[in-house]
Amino acid sequence: MILVVGANGMLGQDLMGLLGERGRGVDLPDIDITDMVSVQQVLTALKPKVVINCAAYTDVDGCESNTETAMQVNGEGVAFLALVTREIGAKLVQVSTDYVFDGSKGSPYREDDLQQPLNIYGESKLAGELNVDINPDNLLVRTQWLYGLHGKNFVETMLKLGQEKTDLTVVDDQIGSPTWTMDLARGIIALVDKDCRGTYHCANSGHTSWNGFAKAIFDEAGLPVQVLPMTTEQLNRPARRPLYSTLDCSKLVADTGFEPQPWHEALKQYLNLRKEA
Repeated sequence: MILVVGANGMLGQDLMGLLGERGRGVDLPDIDITDMVSVQQVLTALKPKVVINCAAYTDVDGCESNTETAMQVNGEGVAFLALVTREIGAKLVQVSTDYVFDGSKGSPYREDDLQQPLNIYGESKLAGELNVDINPDNLLVRTQWLYGLHGKNFVETMLKLGQEKTDLTVVDDQIGSPTWTMDLARGIIALVDKDCRGTYHCANSGHTSWNGFAKAIFDEAGLPVQVLPMTTEQLNRPARRPLYSTLDCSKLVADTGFEPQPWHEALKQYLNLRKEA
């Protein structure tokens, strides 16, 4: 049995849908990963073969003012999961982020590139990456710029604003790969089914800026919105962001045969599914 922790979230729900009868899901209040006793009780009772941790504190700017919570959820919680999965002989799959990198490399990041986070969110996720090694039977999957049917995300924000405004200003100097949670879920399952261990990157292929992503959303949705450029410096958010954090996913392709589709194709599919839903 594959246990999805954080099963009610955007990625968790897509994983549950794809896993079908192989999957079982838990979330708050049934499990609290920041509480060792809670983790022990749930995992020893269910005895899964694989635990996929989708539970995370992902408010990047919020992490700056809630450092303790970020470290508890994204760092300590992973340590508790790693300790208990090691005890019960289960594999731990941890989902991490491009924000462990500082964005200065200038080309897509590979799995073994040096992590140098710029913000508290990145630091807390890096703590999780280090803690996952408490269980040697682990799989670490880094991804980025997630959107999906089951949670707040950039696509939904843009579509809402597109109904209200005729022009918007969006950052055009941060570059990455918009990633549909359904494709990330497929990649994670491909890695689990091949019994892969260690670190992998999984994101939709190709890259763009947040500005380019917004334009594509409005074009595909048929919304006549003018998208104007601005810099990260002009936006002036509490947390610093990496300017170029595209991930190299060639190891995933080589080891599983699963190749994430181009980000623009994924966006089209998502918007079509969204209409049906």
